[in-house]
Amino acid sequence: MQQEINPQSVLQDKTEKGMHMLKSFPKKFGSKSTLYLILGSIAVVLLGVATGWFFSGVSLGQSGKTGAVVSEGEKEPGELGEITNGDKLNEAEGILKVGGIKGEGNYNLERPGGASQTVYLTSTTIDLQPMVDKKVHVWGETLSAVNAPWLMDVVKVKVVE
Repeated sequence: MQQEINPQSVLQDKTEKGMHMLKSFPKKFGSKSTLYLILGSIAVVLLGVATGWFFSGVSLGQSGKTGAVVSEGEKEPGELGEITNGDKLNEAEGILKVGGIKGEGNYNLERPGGASQTVYLTSTTIDLQPMVDKKVHVWGETLSAVNAPWLMDVVKVKVVE
């Protein structure tokens, strides 16, 4: 048979014997150790902010975006758009056709290897219509898609043939 233990009676026994569950904090708040602890905490926070600012490479009075145009050389005939930031863009080459897949993309890029290699395209900056049925090389950012195996927002296009 197991004996049941009443938590109230255990607490009463301990308090009667002078044993307390909680310890009280020291009454001295203005001691030197407390001052050093507060100053040390402030110093650690300031050092963290300073190193973050240093490693970000941003000087005072500047924003984090440079807005610099990456040099792509002179535009050739049959080339539209430009790469205006330092982001790594994806590239693809094939024959540009009209039509997306289930509402994703307005155009598609037929490439060797069949339907699984098709890139579905949209562009917020370039009108791709003049390049339909031509072999083109496109640069853009890959977007998430539900139906398209590869959906790209085109920022630059160049006619290859």
